[in-house]
Amino acid sequence: MRKYYLDNIRWLTVMLVVIYHVIYMYNGIITDGVIGPFYEKQYWDGIQYILYPWFMILLFIVAGMCSHYYLETHTIREFVCARTEKLLVPSTVGLLSIGWVQGYINMEISGAFSAIPETLPKLALYFIMALSGTGVLWFIQMLWLFSMILAMLLSLARKVEKEKTCRTGQRIPSEVPESGFLSRTVLSWIYAHRGTDILTLILLAIPVYWSGLILNAPVIVVYRFGIYGFTYFLGYFVFSREETVICISRYRNSLLAGAALLAGVYLFLHYGDNYAAAPAVNCFSAIAYAWIACLAAIGCMKKWGNAMTGFTSFMAKRSFGLYVFHYLPLSATAYGLRKFTGLSALPCYLLTAFAAFAGGLIMYETISRIPLLRWCVLGIKKHPNPR
Repeated sequence: MRKYYLDNIRWLTVMLVVIYHVIYMYNGIITDGVIGPFYEKQYWDGIQYILYPWFMILLFIVAGMCSHYYLETHTIREFVCARTEKLLVPSTVGLLSIGWVQGYINMEISGAFSAIPETLPKLALYFIMALSGTGVLWFIQMLWLFSMILAMLLSLARKVEKEKTCRTGQRIPSEVPESGFLSRTVLSWIYAHRGTDILTLILLAIPVYWSGLILNAPVIVVYRFGIYGFTYFLGYFVFSREETVICISRYRNSLLAGAALLAGVYLFLHYGDNYAAAPAVNCFSAIAYAWIACLAAIGCMKKWGNAMTGFTSFMAKRSFGLYVFHYLPLSATAYGLRKFTGLSALPCYLLTAFAAFAGGLIMYETISRIPLLRWCVLGIKKHPNPR
């Protein structure tokens, strides 16, 4: 049975990512590589502090859950092939095919071309622009890496189980899903230990906090391998259990209130700090808020978002495309508005938001209909939404 609340979490979170990027493009907190603020003080920049700590963590948790459900009906080999085509191809081949366009706009916004010598070979400039166009693709790059680590762990667990059954003379039941083998090895306690205890789930904020202190890229701060990897595997082992999600759903109102309170605390302590870099990004107040917000989101959507309408189905099918494509029209529009117009803040925000949503969807609908390009950029061989 399809879990519609996960589809709804995905597309709603992608919508928040788009809104975040619109505000980010004109923010006054992190000014590198963006258009920059309209005013000295922009209190709506606080929305970034409300969204940034948790929405990507939530996407990794959901990705871990979906990996578990996929492996209940598919083999490890099928999982590896599917994730490689859907995640690695767009973040490599797609980056080289059209990513340079995003890179060109990013470099225009940041003024990077002025620092590049004219003697630089055109091919080298192309690769620089392509790498500069990585943008939002960092998420699927990391997700592919975590998926491959999971596949290796599952394969190792399966090998250990086979060796064990050979020694005992037993056989592995053919109906056991691939996702079940690892749960009976050294990590079995994660899968089975008190998954219905809300206090235990809340206290997971402590190891999540510890994971946020390690494996963080020094320059490109979005590559937080520790916390994103840990929450991906929590999604696989813990949140994929139906009892766990039901437990969270029972406490949804309390978790929602707690998230709102912690958001206020985090804003009070860190407004004005660079929320995307240490120490603000991985301080305990940020992680505590992020964790309770993720629990609240899962619990609320399990209760109130576990159904589909025509609109939600439309958005769910296109959330990945919107995520991949929204930043190109967003950044191009923002750059054009600032360079060629003297519009005030509100029209710029509205026009940039419209360009991000409409442009992202139009690009998805267009490119998904071009056979070779849709494989390069989206990792799909057939149009996903035929009429």
